[in-house]
Amino acid sequence: MDLLIFDLDGTLIDSQLDLAHSVNAMREHMGLAPLANETIYSYVGNGAPVLVRRALGAGSSEADVERGLAFFLQYYREHMLDNTVLYPGVRDALDSFRDARIRMAVLTNKPVRFSEAIVAGLGLAGHFLRIYGGNSFEQKKPDPVGVETLLRETGAGRERTMMIGDSAVDVRTARNARVHAVGMTYGFQPLTLESDPPDILLDNMADLVPIVLG
Repeated sequence: MDLLIFDLDGTLIDSQLDLAHSVNAMREHMGLAPLANETIYSYVGNGAPVLVRRALGAGSSEADVERGLAFFLQYYREHMLDNTVLYPGVRDALDSFRDARIRMAVLTNKPVRFSEAIVAGLGLAGHFLRIYGGNSFEQKKPDPVGVETLLRETGAGRERTMMIGDSAVDVRTARNARVHAVGMTYGFQPLTLESDPPDILLDNMADLVPIVLG
């Protein structure tokens, strides 16, 4: 492979608890009862505005969503590394790809400044040539604009590029950009991979190393 493009939440990092705590802090701020963590986890993957809108419920006004989003982002900024860790096998796999001079990037629907801070906080900033977030482009995943931008910037061929993620959103992004799709079963939304199966399905990031490096 010439280029590996990674989703962040549910693929490289286990951020579920910090996201759940931030959502419930936001709900408390809005005078609402907490949600079960598992319910919040099912809302993750389409960016912070969608997460907040889902967490507040269908009857919430636009003003409520804006107020809730502002609180959520401020709270999450302060607490996003309280419990967040890399998944098993991720650091060693990324080290192997870096040592083999495989180019890597992050493409996530999480706001870019948070994504950059988390990657840096976990000691991985030097591994990626680019980190693009949900506000880096006019469209979020599964729109292919992020992948297309990375292909142009690197000159990588589509047939030698992989999109690695944990959900149907990532698989659809790969399909829309006509690159290989890899799904990780340990993430936030592995059940969505049943309706949108990837080309390769793996249980641990370490299993990707021999596939990429041959």
